[in-house]
Amino acid sequence: MITSARIREDLSATGGIDWITALRAPAIAKLVEAGSLQLGLFDTRDLAEIADPAYPAERLVVCRNPLLAEERARKREDLLRATERALGSITAATTRARNALRGQAAIALRVGRVLGRFRMKKHFRLAITDNTFRFERDQARIDREAALDGIYVIRTSVAPAILSAEHAVRAYKRLAAVERAFRSLKTVDLKVRPIHHHLADRVRAHVFLCMLAYYVEWHMRAALAPMLFDDDDKPDAERLRASIVAPAPRSRKALAKARTKRTEDGNPVHSFQTLLEDLATVAKNRVCTQAGPDASFDVITTPTPLQQRAFDLLGVSHRM
Repeated sequence: MITSARIREDLSATGGIDWITALRAPAIAKLVEAGSLQLGLFDTRDLAEIADPAYPAERLVVCRNPLLAEERARKREDLLRATERALGSITAATTRARNALRGQAAIALRVGRVLGRFRMKKHFRLAITDNTFRFERDQARIDREAALDGIYVIRTSVAPAILSAEHAVRAYKRLAAVERAFRSLKTVDLKVRPIHHHLADRVRAHVFLCMLAYYVEWHMRAALAPMLFDDDDKPDAERLRASIVAPAPRSRKALAKARTKRTEDGNPVHSFQTLLEDLATVAKNRVCTQAGPDASFDVITTPTPLQQRAFDLLGVSHRM
């Protein structure tokens, strides 16, 4: 996520660079307090574009995902109950007949450990004395936070003529693809080891090679998608999607591959890694004869039908 400081100090100062980011929860709450964000917007729709004086010459696209709202409410309630159980044990320790917990500092220390563990301090009112400890939920504050469950705000400098509100949300959601790319670079597929460079040209060269390698992988995945668990029917998936705010579904073809573990032509479905391992068994062997080195020749193993299918999708020949 691009912070306001980075926008102000780096992007705005540079000029000519557009960006897409999202607001944090405190900033969203300020929009509600200022009246720029009316929660009634979501009575009939899940996406709207608003303006606020705190963000001049910028666009704010507000979204509400009901599934995300339910998940956040569930997690909050679980944490509240876990915090209450832990705080309740401290209350019991101050009232037990033997070795009762005493001292405001000692009680506060144990309370602090609990609140630090569950991070729910803002939702409780506490009263600590030398001999007692009481707590209760701050229901008004909980309700204010719950009202914003499932709401997120996309902030961008891109003009509406270039990027509509829906496409701005779609572009921001592609952040997940960027995160997957970084994981792929360092761990999953390419496994580019950390190489420490100090000269600017070498740093740029290293980054370029990493991105070039991922670019090749991206094209290979797109071509090999019918053989992989990857979704190779994105238009069908988009038709199944009720709104850009809703979670992205998988196409019926992708669900069938995941269920049967077979492709449409009956072959086993592969991950990108297992398919590369299978292709790696194609080898070129140098055959040497007793007639001398001039009579030596190369023999390339014959691809299996599955390997040949992969080569066909990639548009390459194993004899190249």
